[in-house]
Amino acid sequence: METLHKIGRRKTAVARIYMTEGKGDITINNKPLDQYFTTGTLQYKVKQAFMLTENVDAFDVRVNVFGGGITGQAEAIRLAISRALVALDEENRAALKPEGLMTRDPRMVERKKFGQKKARKKFQFSKR
Repeated sequence: METLHKIGRRKTAVARIYMTEGKGDITINNKPLDQYFTTGTLQYKVKQAFMLTENVDAFDVRVNVFGGGITGQAEAIRLAISRALVALDEENRAALKPEGLMTRDPRMVERKKFGQKKARKKFQFSKR
């Protein structure tokens, strides 16, 4: 198997992954997974696609991720890994789709409008 390249996005985070056959090493921005994401929840999110398809120690993943916060980055990586697993074997889609791992979450921060305090909040109105 040659290197598989996929992209995942979430909010403003963009993750590019390069997946090859290996023994389960995940490197994010030249750091091991447990150093980049210190909480168990975020580590679980990154590995979730591998767990659902029972490929935990089958692939090495090299990730370049930028933008957004750590949760958005973890979910962007999860989407990219899910896309790579489906590209590798179409039968993986049956396990990943019901869990919502194949869907790009479109929710973004709404922009601030001029003449307002925030996106929807207005300045205080004074009648007199």
